[in-house]
Amino acid sequence: MLGGMSDFHLAQFNFARLRAPLDAPEMAGFLALRDPLNALAEGTPGYVWRPVSPVEGADEWPYGPDVLINYSVWESRETLWEYAYRSGHLEAMRRRREWFERAAEVYQVLWWIPAGHRPGPDECVERLELLRREGPGPRAFTFRTPYTAAEAARAEAEHATITQLDAARAG
Repeated sequence: MLGGMSDFHLAQFNFARLRAPLDAPEMAGFLALRDPLNALAEGTPGYVWRPVSPVEGADEWPYGPDVLINYSVWESRETLWEYAYRSGHLEAMRRRREWFERAAEVYQVLWWIPAGHRPGPDECVERLELLRREGPGPRAFTFRTPYTAAEAARAEAEHATITQLDAARAG
């Protein structure tokens, strides 16, 4: 079934610029929450996967050493929403200004992936840049502007066709 929940999972990527180095005293509150929040995510219904430290390819991130990245895979938008906004994670988000600078640009992106796929750094950056460049669409979106897995599958197929046609014209 095209676009069925079992065929696709939701990937999310976000980053935050640190107010201070991780070993600074003012970051102790964040560091104390990091492992418990990761454990909470991993125990949340609908959680699928996240890379564990050290993140493979972390030296490839284009954002600099003062930026923390986070990406994970969930069964659905609803399961990610439950974790992010209806669990103990919400309290940490309310305190984020203690540890992170206010973002002046889009810092989070969501996109549908085939079940079993594990996005890497290049894919995460590509999707965030797509969202920044084109705004929300079926290939890169936000919680406020969601798209279904079926919409994403159609958009990905169209994108693949266009890419193949462009390559054939160029070759």
